Amino acid sequence: MTRLLVVDDDPLVRSGLRLILSAAEDLKVVAEAADGTEVMDLVDRHRPDLVLMDIRMPRMDGLATTEALRRRPDPPQVLILTTFTTDGYILRALAAGAAGYVLKHTPPAQIVAAVRNVMAGEPVLSPEAVRQLIATVTDAPPRSDEADAEARDRAAAQGLLELLELLGERERTVALAVAEGKTNAQIASACHMSLSTVKAHVSHILTKLDLNNRVQIALLVYRAGLI
Repeated sequence: MTRLLVVDDDPLVRSGLRLILSAAEDLKVVAEAADGTEVMDLVDRHRPDLVLMDIRMPRMDGLATTEALRRRPDPPQVLILTTFTTDGYILRALAAGAAGYVLKHTPPAQIVAAVRNVMAGEPVLSPEAVRQLIATVTDAPPRSDEADAEARDRAAAQGLLELLELLGERERTVALAVAEGKTNAQIASACHMSLSTVKAHVSHILTKLDLNNRVQIALLVYRAGLI
């Protein structure tokens, strides 16, 4: 049974999510919060496995809450569930440690599937979020000083490449496969490893690179210029 905490300032949204999620036999909503300031206490009291987090909330928004939550020892997973698809929100959420980013208009069955996928260790991004991230890369406006910008980009990429040198050869192979969007089962098949070995490599990568989840592995590999 996956224990869930729903965080949203709209009581109707919380009620709807409770109905959707509780209808699944393997999911249980153990608590609700209307604001990020309530989350830490509820996590301590109810020990959820996953937090469904809105972004815009009074007092403490979902991005700040996610960042604070993921800094704690043995934190729950975080799945962002919001109406906003701006690239700034998406990138900040993933950088803060969210394991997925899904829009509220997503059909109920797909929200349930997103929760299960995150708990299975698979990153989840709604199609709209993926399109926004692609547009951010392909449609970026020209920068005023291209030479300086390119030099900064090269320096940043080199730093990330040096960070990836902390990984062993097989771990780097797995990191690249994760960045390509492959599941653990697909990586195991392509790299002739057992599923448990792939999971162990992913765990080691997260520890060595001080990352929270697979999405951050993919972002690091991308920014290093390896894909």
